[in-house]
Amino acid sequence: MVLLEFSMYPVDKGESLSGYVARILDIIDTSGVAYRLTPMGTILEGEWDAVMAVVTQCFEALRADCARVEVALKADYRQGAASRLDSKITSVEDKLGRALKTARD
Repeated sequence: MVLLEFSMYPVDKGESLSGYVARILDIIDTSGVAYRLTPMGTILEGEWDAVMAVVTQCFEALRADCARVEVALKADYRQGAASRLDSKITSVEDKLGRALKTARD
């Protein structure tokens, strides 16, 4: 399973980009891939091919009417591990002995 964090947006469409972000979030939300939206990006969890297919669909949706698209992507593959969207946070909280503010709240 892979955790993949990415942000994607056009750089040729002015200052407010939330409409473009909403467009790709619709793709992510209907994809069936587990995800977590954060203020600075989105984290996907799933098999490599499925996760990359979602990123590609998002790119294609923006490329249709955006001349320049910026993508930042970070991936963490771990064989056999699942449900890491929550378990990685829980592991740190367990070590601290308290809950932390997270994007899941």
